Amino acid sequence: MLKTLRCLTVAIVVCIALGAMVPGVSVALPVVGAMNEGEMSVLLKEGADLFRQANATVGRRPEDAKELYGKAVMRFERIAGEGGIHNGQLYCDIGNAYFRMEDLGRAILNYRRAALYTPNDVNLRQNLEYARSKRSDKVDVGQKTKILNTLFFWHYDLSAKTRALFFLVLFMAGWAAAILRIFLQRSWIGWVIGVTAVLAVLLLGSVAVEEWSMRTLKAGVIVGRDVIARKGDSETYEPSFTEPLHAGTEFEVVEQRPEWYQIELADGRRCWIPWKSSELIQ
Repeated sequence: MLKTLRCLTVAIVVCIALGAMVPGVSVALPVVGAMNEGEMSVLLKEGADLFRQANATVGRRPEDAKELYGKAVMRFERIAGEGGIHNGQLYCDIGNAYFRMEDLGRAILNYRRAALYTPNDVNLRQNLEYARSKRSDKVDVGQKTKILNTLFFWHYDLSAKTRALFFLVLFMAGWAAAILRIFLQRSWIGWVIGVTAVLAVLLLGSVAVEEWSMRTLKAGVIVGRDVIARKGDSETYEPSFTEPLHAGTEFEVVEQRPEWYQIELADGRRCWIPWKSSELIQ
């Protein structure tokens, strides 16, 4: 029992250390020399006004509306870039504007960025899935990924913040059971301690794996309209597929070379694409 309690104590210390790194919990601070709050407030108001004007215009003058959406994006992106502000709502607004501009690649890119901060936002998930349904490339998720998503649904469906909260609840429940066992020698209390310890370790491991993935794995989205994927890092190599890849296709970076990425698609296929044809999510 003492060994189990020591494990739980170490686990919560690690979890607290990870807490500052959990997606959706951390808040990006403005960089030195960034614009002040007054300038950002003005840009935010202007961007929101332009977005509303575009929505009111799109039915009558779609080209004018597209221009207004573009102006709104410029203001929102200045807040993120020059202001150093990164949050789910801002990136969702940018994604919405790009979607209305029919720029599917940058819409999905910014929805994915928003999901780093607000992973459980229902509206954001709906927007992302709807944008994905509009993609030209239909890349099926590999069978291995489907199995993992089913077996470890709690890892993929719950945010890191929620999993960390469940860990803390289990940790406290385990300690409460351990204290209770001092006074009541019941076998079932030992089972409670064991089960809470196992679940707590699983949840802590889940948060740690996600943090490791976010720091080591690079994910991105193709933003070019028609991108020829190749078998090597040069345009002299043959195309990897009979059809080009299109805006909105998501990938993970396998290797990075000057002006080229080797990427892996959701179905496991690998190829090379130029840097300029894509953007990384973070």
